[in-house]
Order: sequence, then structure tokens, then C-alpha cells
Amino acid sequence: MQDTRQPAFVLVRPQMGENIGAAARAMWNFGLDRMRVVSPRDGWPNERAVALASGAGRLLDHAGLYEDVAGAIGDCTYVFATTARPRGMTTPIVTPERAMQQARAMLEAGGKVAVLFGPERAGLENADIARANAIISVPVNPDFPSLNLAQCVLLCAYEFRRAGDTTPPEVMEMAGTDFATGAELAALGDHIETRLTEAGFFFPEGKAPAMRQNLRQIWGRLPLTRADVQTFHGMFRQMVRWAEGKRPKG
Repeated sequence: MQDTRQPAFVLVRPQMGENIGAAARAMWNFGLDRMRVVSPRDGWPNERAVALASGAGRLLDHAGLYEDVAGAIGDCTYVFATTARPRGMTTPIVTPERAMQQARAMLEAGGKVAVLFGPERAGLENADIARANAIISVPVNPDFPSLNLAQCVLLCAYEFRRAGDTTPPEVMEMAGTDFATGAELAALGDHIETRLTEAGFFFPEGKAPAMRQNLRQIWGRLPLTRADVQTFHGMFRQMVRWAEGKRPKG
């Protein structure tokens, strides 16, 4: 279910409809739909923005249109401004991750948060940034710091989603099977040792105990499923059949 407590993403004087549409798509990828647009260069509504939104057109339909930044953030209690360049201002500078963690906390406490994104060519003006409580700075390549508008929107939207997400960092798709039990692994080890003994693998005799122990440790370290165990059993049975078929007869 979508969280209604979310920041408003404010696109300040965007120049290209395509970037507005791509930003809308990036927002909706992560469940955000509070878009505000300040003085878009090519007017509003914008057909190119709709074309690039690709399924996220509802954001554009409900986007707030404002003449200036002051109007776009007038109802907000905390404002972040994104910029790639140092501005020489006495303002907290945070990463997107930290900013969106703070945004979530403020929203849960009943606040209203906005994130300002500047126009494509030069970014936000100092007058825009001066209205913000903190600056978001993305740790990018210092020799090429400029981010596309939609890319910057996507980064912040992703971090906001991640700040409240409970998805486990790793899962195992079992594909209809279960992990093998200790008894099943022991039976597999017995089977393999038997076949390797028949093949003369444990040589010389003095090293055989250590070799067997090493093999057991290998199977113990592997997260084998029951299907894996049956596959190994089948492999060794087939190898034996093949070897028996190659033996001279008579």
C-alpha cells in the first residue's frame, strides 16, 4: 500500500518536457506522486512530458503548477535543495540517504517536506537554495558532477522508499524444494565416499582419514537442497554405470 506521508518533489523551472515525464516515471517507480512544477519553460500541460511519463501520467495530471518557489513550498515545514556545486552557504549538507531518512522522520511527526530540483542547464539559483533548510549533495565523480534531472529525482525517490522499506537484503528462492537435512547430507557423504573408495581415490592409506574429513567439511559448507542431494546421488550412480560399461567383458 502506498504511504500517503511523502515529500513533495518540486521541479523548479524545468526546461524540457521529456525530463519532467522521466522524473514522474522515476517517482512513481518508488510510490511517490506529490509532484510540483514551478514555471516550466515550455508551458503546462506538456505533451512531451506525458509521452515520457510512460504509465505515470497520473502524476502529471495532479501535479501542482506554481509561478515561483515561494508558492511551491509555502505549506512546507522543511525543505531540501539538491545541488552539485558548493554554494558557500552556512547550511547543512546531507547525502540523499540521510536526507530521506530525515524526511521520513519529519513526515511521521506530522511535518510537510519538499525537495527542490533545479533546471537542467545550471541547477538551482542561490536565491532558491537560500529558501531551503538543508542541501542534498550526491557523492558523484567530482570531475563530472552534473546529474540529469530525472536521475536526481530517481536517487532521492529510491532513498525515500528504502528508508521505510522492510524488504530483506537477501532471500533464497527454493523453487519447490527444501534444504537437505543432516541425515540426507550424511547419506550423500557415505555414498560419495563409497564410490571414491572403489575408484581408489583415498591414497595413500595414511592420508585417507584426513581426505574423508575434508570431503565431509565440503558438503557441510554447501547449502545443499534435497534436489541437489538427489542430483549428486544420480550423478555418481551414472558414473558407476558408465565405468562398468567400459570394463572389458569376459
